[in-house]
Amino acid sequence: MQQYNFTVKSNIHDYEVKFIDNVKKTLETELKEGDFIIIDNKVQSLYPNWFEDVFENYNYIGIDAAESQKSYQEVEPVISTLIERGFRKNHRLIAIGGGITQDVTAFIASILYRGVQWCFFPTTLLAQGDSCIGSKTSINFGKFKNQVGGFYPPNKIYVDPKFLNTLPIKELQSGLGEMAHYFVVASEEDFERYKRDYAQALVDKNVLRGVIARSLEIKKSYIEIDEYDKNERQVFNYGHSFGHAIESLTNYGIPHGIAISVGMDMSNFVSMKKGYITSEVRQNSRELFEKIWLGYTNQVKGLDIDNYLVALSKDKKNKGSLLGLILNKGYGKVFKDFTENDMIFRSWIVEYFANELNY
Repeated sequence: MQQYNFTVKSNIHDYEVKFIDNVKKTLETELKEGDFIIIDNKVQSLYPNWFEDVFENYNYIGIDAAESQKSYQEVEPVISTLIERGFRKNHRLIAIGGGITQDVTAFIASILYRGVQWCFFPTTLLAQGDSCIGSKTSINFGKFKNQVGGFYPPNKIYVDPKFLNTLPIKELQSGLGEMAHYFVVASEEDFERYKRDYAQALVDKNVLRGVIARSLEIKKSYIEIDEYDKNERQVFNYGHSFGHAIESLTNYGIPHGIAISVGMDMSNFVSMKKGYITSEVRQNSRELFEKIWLGYTNQVKGLDIDNYLVALSKDKKNKGSLLGLILNKGYGKVFKDFTENDMIFRSWIVEYFANELNY
C-alpha cells in the first residue's frame, strides 16, 4: 500500500498526517491517561468492535453530529462535562467523526484553558480529503454558517479510508464535490485527471485514497504560505459563496459538497458572463459537476431569488456592498473578484436558476 504520510507546517504548531489501516490499534497506541474522546454517535454505532475496548479504559463523549451541534448552545454542555469530569490543560481531546465533530472539538480545544492539544480521526470523505488540514475552527451563528471561530490545527491526524465503506453514495458524491475545487485551482492537468478518476473513485478505495492524498497535497501547498486565509488561500472559497447560500436556504438539506458543485458552476457561469472564460471551458467543468449534483437540481432551482441574494450578501468575504466572489479565468487561474450586487448580477442569478438547472 502506497504511503502518503506528511507534515503540515503551521504558525501555531506543525502537525502530522498519517494514513492508517487499523483504527483500534492506532487508538490503543496513541491514547494517554486523561485524554478525552469526542465521537460522533453514528460512527460509534457503525464500528462497535473498533471502540468497545477503548471506551472501557478512556473517557468519551458521544455527540449527534448535526449542524445544530455547531452552536454556542450545544457546545456549552460538552465543555461543562469535560470540566466536571476532570479534563485538564495537559490532557488531549481526540475527535472521531466528520466535519461537524471536527469543528466542535477544534473550537473547544482552542478556547478551553486557552488552548489544549487535540487529535483527529476523520471519518467522512469531506473531512479526509479537505477539512482535516487547514487549521480552521468554525461554528454557526443562528442560520449563518461558520461565522464564528479561528485557527487551531490538531496535533495529529489519522486517515483511514475504511471509514468510507459505510458512507452512502450521496456522501461520497458530496466529498468528491468538495475536493473538486482543489483540482480546478491547481491546474488543467490535475482537473482532467480528477475528471477521469471520478467514477472509479466512487467504487475503488485505492483510487479514492490517491485522490484524497492529492487533494490534501494541493491544499497543503497553499495553507503553508497563507494559513490565516488572508491572500492566496482565499481561492479555495471557489464555489463556496454560492454554495453556502444554497445550504443555508435549504436548511442544510443538500449535502455540502453537492451545494459546492452547484456553486462552482454558478461561479463559472458568472465568470463566463464577465468574459473571463469561454463557454467551452465552463461546459468542460460542468460535465463533472452535473454528475456530482445529480438528483438535487429541483431543490436548488426552487429557491427564492431575493432570499438567495440576501444570503449571498452575508458572506464573510464581502467588502462593504461588494460581493467577494472567487471567479475563474481557467484551470489554475482562480482569483478573487469584487462584484456589485446590482440588477445586472441579479439578472444573471435569475437566468441561472431559470435555465441552467432544467434537466
